[in-house]
Amino acid sequence: MRKLTIVAAALAFASVAGMGTAAYALPQERPAGPEIASVRGSADFRLTFAPDEDVRNFTFDARAEPYSRPLPGLPEGLPSDATGTVKVSHYVAKDKVTVRFEAVVDCMTTSPGNAALTAKVVRADDVVKDWVGKRLGFSVQDGPKGRDRVGFSWSIGNADQNEQGEWVEGRVGTCQAPAAFAPVTRGGYQVRHVDLAPPPQG
Repeated sequence: MRKLTIVAAALAFASVAGMGTAAYALPQERPAGPEIASVRGSADFRLTFAPDEDVRNFTFDARAEPYSRPLPGLPEGLPSDATGTVKVSHYVAKDKVTVRFEAVVDCMTTSPGNAALTAKVVRADDVVKDWVGKRLGFSVQDGPKGRDRVGFSWSIGNADQNEQGEWVEGRVGTCQAPAAFAPVTRGGYQVRHVDLAPPPQG
């Protein structure tokens, strides 16, 4: 029962910091070069619809890598292809346990101050080890005066109906994420917007 409680808490939210109360400062800017869309930073956030004493943290280090992931019928890939990592850390206050996992980014789109991205889980603590291989959706709002927000695809829904009309857990496709619904309480994010690139010539 205790394990189920921890799992339920972990799934009801999501966060990766993998580094305790580590650094919340934004990473230093990369050397000058061609402009590349990116999402970077680390922050704690709260759930307005489920207030508690838990500490949830996402750390993003994601950047666009257009036309880098070939697909059937799309040998050049997509303009939204991306790479990088998302780290999630969720301290479950009730059980005094921290649950962590890490995911690799595969898709990202941006607009000024906003980003939506997806990432596949590659490493996870035992309590959520069945999440390895699962794609998750994330959204980030780089708000004015430090009023940042994040969103994620689990805990608020992501339900779908099968052919029999039964409600089941919905699968997350590339670049699918909800609006950034959770306000940041500590730390912050930096979204660099760059328009999606046209296909490479030749």
